[in-house]
Amino acid sequence: MQSEPVASRNADSRNGSGSSPTIDTVSLAIIEQLQEDGRRPYAAIGKAVGLSEAAVRQRVQKLLDQGVMQIVAVTDPLTVGLRRQAMVGIKVEGDLDPVADALTAMAECEYVVMTAGSFDLMVEIVCEDDDHMLEVINKRIRALPGVRSTESFVYLKLKKQTYMWGTR
Repeated sequence: MQSEPVASRNADSRNGSGSSPTIDTVSLAIIEQLQEDGRRPYAAIGKAVGLSEAAVRQRVQKLLDQGVMQIVAVTDPLTVGLRRQAMVGIKVEGDLDPVADALTAMAECEYVVMTAGSFDLMVEIVCEDDDHMLEVINKRIRALPGVRSTESFVYLKLKKQTYMWGTR
């Protein structure tokens, strides 16, 4: 497989120079292999992408060290007792960073993003039940200094959730 450079799409993946790391097509192929099965042996990945097991191991470690990817177990929230999920749109007065940082520190907040549009922040929260969700939104999120308003979009049914976008 030929190694052609491809720019990273992850804005938070930075190398020491402050710029995004460049990922070649071989590394993208390794990422695709791991997205299909995060426990796939390096020897099998090497065979699929045309590298030795040692070379795959080195590339995977470099991708991990650069923050390009993580290898994690992804659970189904329902099966681990987290039956209520919602996306919460938040309008903030003043600086977004302190609010975003406080949300990031909350275990229930799985996804925190600064946005342009109707909301300043969008936050995905995962809770045990309605009472837990009410406590998180009403007592913790709305109580943060700078939070002007929230709008909650409770998930009724999850139709699709994938983590394959990294190599498109």
